Parts: sequence; structure tokens; C-alpha cells
Amino acid sequence: MGLMDKITGAAGQHKDKAADAVDQHADKIDGGLDRTGEFVDDKTGGKHSEHIETGKDKAADALDGLDGKDDDFGNAAAPQNPPS
Repeated sequence: MGLMDKITGAAGQHKDKAADAVDQHADKIDGGLDRTGEFVDDKTGGKHSEHIETGKDKAADALDGLDGKDDDFGNAAAPQNPPS
């Protein structure tokens, strides 16, 4: 096994661990992103609100996509209730 194979394997393991953490704690991460965005928006006097919101969305999308599914931050469609 070459050095690049070891590096690739280690990166894959860390990505899997991060994806598992996002799956388990998405609600806390989402709240943290919101609080961080509000803090930065307050400190900039609301001048960059649009950019901050875009950054929050991109961070959530990147974290959500770690496991190849868009299911952690409300991007997935809500489950449909079967008709009665």
C-alpha cells in the first residue's frame, strides 16, 4: 500500500465519521449555524445579511452532502402521509 492509498483511506474514514456526526447532531449544528449567522449579522450591522444567509446555506449543504444524502437540514422533502 502506497502513501497516497493510506492518505485516501484516512480521509475516507474521517469523512465517514464527520457524516455520522452530522446525521446524529444535525439539529444542534443547524442551531449553531443560525446563531453564528445572527452574531455575524449583528456585528456587521446587517450590511451583509444576504451573504451571511448564503454562507449558512452553503455550509449546511456541504455538511449535509457528506453522506451523499440531502436529509439532515430540511433539504429533503417532508415525508408524505398515506391517504386515509
